Amino acid sequence: MSCIFVSCSTSNVAQDATLAVANFDKEGHRGCRGLMPENTIPAFKKAIDLGVTTLEMDAVITKDKQVILSHEPFFNHEITTKADGSFVKENEEKSLNIYEMLYEQTQQFDVGSKPHPRFPKQQKIKVHKPKLRDVIDSAEAYTKAKSLPPVQYNIETKSTAATDGIYHPKPEEFVDLLMAVIKEKNIEDRVIIQSFDIRTLQFIHKKYPSIKTAYLYEPPSIKTFKVRLKELGFTPTIYSPDYSTVTNAIVKECKELGIKLIPWTVNDVAKMNELKRMGVDGIISDYPDLFEQLK
Repeated sequence: MSCIFVSCSTSNVAQDATLAVANFDKEGHRGCRGLMPENTIPAFKKAIDLGVTTLEMDAVITKDKQVILSHEPFFNHEITTKADGSFVKENEEKSLNIYEMLYEQTQQFDVGSKPHPRFPKQQKIKVHKPKLRDVIDSAEAYTKAKSLPPVQYNIETKSTAATDGIYHPKPEEFVDLLMAVIKEKNIEDRVIIQSFDIRTLQFIHKKYPSIKTAYLYEPPSIKTFKVRLKELGFTPTIYSPDYSTVTNAIVKECKELGIKLIPWTVNDVAKMNELKRMGVDGIISDYPDLFEQLK
């Protein structure tokens, strides 16, 4: 990250950060999952140190209506250690339902000490799933202390129609709980809400039209890009597909519609540079340290 921001005024720093995001958005997936435990405050701080413009994260809801960060609405066996030091087993993970736990109960689980089978470079530390508000406070204080530009927050709502009321509230309540934190922290202009669940995006567009939205896509689907946008019912700020589905035609369609194209999750420098040459507007990666090799 350029040191020119050190001597800038607050207003200029914010303006420069907006310009940086507009040019090419470097997003740290779940903070920096390849290097630190996912969706944790240490991971987000590390991502900031590596110069990301956006912190990408996943939100779930606890029984006492706290917004906390977790990719699954339960404790994944790949990353979780129980209070007694034993690892969560795959056949029991879905019974550890965060939506049925009070926030304090979720803090009994360590999600940073267990060696990750797919991310051998990941630093191991004892850490717990944080509240969204604590992540925002930490990131804001960290960037300010280091005289770095403020970051954006790309927050995914983890919901599906099939699990409404089981693993999470319905989209309206989910979004309202999320937006209450965002408004409390006064970061509306630096937030993107992303989802595979178009109900979430439709509700945001209706009730919170100033909030940026990202339409997530994962194959397979026989529906064309235009058909899926028609089902969505409005033009999102960002289209965020699996990187393997990005084509020159999709890049062209997004540019024609004024939609930013930011694929996930790209962990190979050659592929990053290929996508950048194709004209994507940003990249989401588990390894934000690779961004320094972008051409």
